[in-house]
Amino acid sequence: MWSSHVKTGAELTISSIPATALAKEFGTPAFIMDEADFRERASAWNTALAYAFGSNTGTVYYAAKAFICVEVARWIKDIGIGIDVCTGGELAVALKGGIDPAKIEVHGNNKSLAEIEKAVSVGVGTIVIDSLYEIERVAAAATKHGVVQKVLLRLTPGIEAHTHESIATAHEDVKFGFSIASGAAWSAIAQVRTHASLELRGFHAHIGSQIFENDSFEISAQRLIELLAKYRDEYSTELPELDLGGGYGIAYLPGENSLDPASTMKDLAKVVTAQCAAHKLAIPRISIEPGRAIVGPTMFTLYEVGTVKDVTLENGAIRRYVSVDGGMSDNLRPALYDAQYFAALANRTSSAPKVSSRIVGKHCETGDIVIREIDLENDIVPGDLLATPATGAYGRSMATNYNHVPRPPVVAVKDGKARVILRRETEADLLGLDI
Repeated sequence: MWSSHVKTGAELTISSIPATALAKEFGTPAFIMDEADFRERASAWNTALAYAFGSNTGTVYYAAKAFICVEVARWIKDIGIGIDVCTGGELAVALKGGIDPAKIEVHGNNKSLAEIEKAVSVGVGTIVIDSLYEIERVAAAATKHGVVQKVLLRLTPGIEAHTHESIATAHEDVKFGFSIASGAAWSAIAQVRTHASLELRGFHAHIGSQIFENDSFEISAQRLIELLAKYRDEYSTELPELDLGGGYGIAYLPGENSLDPASTMKDLAKVVTAQCAAHKLAIPRISIEPGRAIVGPTMFTLYEVGTVKDVTLENGAIRRYVSVDGGMSDNLRPALYDAQYFAALANRTSSAPKVSSRIVGKHCETGDIVIREIDLENDIVPGDLLATPATGAYGRSMATNYNHVPRPPVVAVKDGKARVILRRETEADLLGLDI
């Protein structure tokens, strides 16, 4: 839930820096990011994949959609893993951060012609194709630049992953990929093979996000390997790669556990090995795409309390509303997915009794709720600091300017020092687009 370097005591600290010092220097709300923890988690997934699959190890692609900025792209380059991008903007950040284009995988269900052109022209390693139209577009761009573009086909294996409907992506009724069951995947394979400018390397599937049961990943791998065998039988050659996506769950609340990289990859390797043996296939190079699992726990959001009020409910119970200086503009997930978070008093300790509370934001929406139900100390007052852990994934990346609120900064902390890696927006930024 918290990064490994967050400590609680008289007040919350990260890498020995007190929350009050961070709030004083950088203001609130602010995303506080543990650089060492990010590097450790990324390396752990990379090591786990390599240990589980050995010579059949593909690439750990960090999913940029979880959170990316130029400095984080530099860390990814240093660590030596790849990156998965799904828009031209994410591609631009990855390139600005110095990531080798050969380690970039380009995703997206509706890539524009300009995005495809840019990806091919800079020499990205892989493009994941998501529609029949896209086959023609990528082939045309590759022909124009005189290259053979490596591609994967994104497939929907027909799995109801155990997660929220809005972040489940592998059942049949979704916008992503080609269905295996309907035969759409086989039609796409045939169409890709008609283009000399495309090299089909294999298949890709992403079953959803925030998933804890390994069985969903294992079933997906099984169905993709069955299709690899069908391809081999039809074309007398084997495809060399499988990208099995990401979606590995993390802890958001006390008592929850994140998926362990080593055991998760070990279990996946058992299934891949057994299925390839059953179909008499060579084990392909296996790639994965952890985003949330790397960046989620490395960051927390630091808020300042602005108001506190008690509301009497219809049954006579009292609920305390604690308003903070951010809200749905920096954490949209509670409104989108009913996502649950935890918060802790960050500037001091308190032995006061706890009361039923609701942490809300400053926006003009009844649904602007950070945490719907939490027991907080009853002596919390304006000026206190609250910290919400595990906001690294889809916090800043989904942040908006609703109510013309400037987006918070991202402050990286390492070895007892803090620095801004993504500055706070200003009112001048908000006005800068007006003509």
